[in-house]
Amino acid sequence: MDELSSDTGEFLTTVELILHAGDVTAPSVLDWCEQFAPIYVARGNNDIFDHPSLAEGHLLEIEGWRIGLTHELRPESRPISVLRDQCFPGEEIDILIAGDTHVERLECREGVVFLNPGSPTLPHHKEMRLGTVGLLDLTPETLRAEIVVLGETPGSPNPGISQELIIKKEWLEKEKANG
Repeated sequence: MDELSSDTGEFLTTVELILHAGDVTAPSVLDWCEQFAPIYVARGNNDIFDHPSLAEGHLLEIEGWRIGLTHELRPESRPISVLRDQCFPGEEIDILIAGDTHVERLECREGVVFLNPGSPTLPHHKEMRLGTVGLLDLTPETLRAEIVVLGETPGSPNPGISQELIIKKEWLEKEKANG
């Protein structure tokens, strides 16, 4: 990671928890990430190793927000209820995080925020270069989600697009109720 750029490490110094949506590819990446913050990882199709923080998916509650973390939800355009039930059947989720496509996506559908952070090192499945990461800033009342573009790799432009979404919990609950 540091060989590509210090941008990812600089970003990770600002977080309290890392939620990784898979395709880590090597335990050394998790070791590198753990120097910044505790980590939860959803096993990606390229993650053929074991690690204590690695699982098929994680269901977390942070600041009163229920978060589902998984790897593969293709195609992501299906209804949120279908995506949720693929990995977390019967669970109430406010935020659904997935990876796999390496293409950043941030939206609110059916009362659920869907976040695919893209990839910090293999964005849009192009060659190794800087890409994107996701950022969640949660309080009991407000969710702020952001796609952060990490910078540029000389000779390989970053294809990522920054995005931001701010949602009040009470609004999200009304959206779910109106289903």
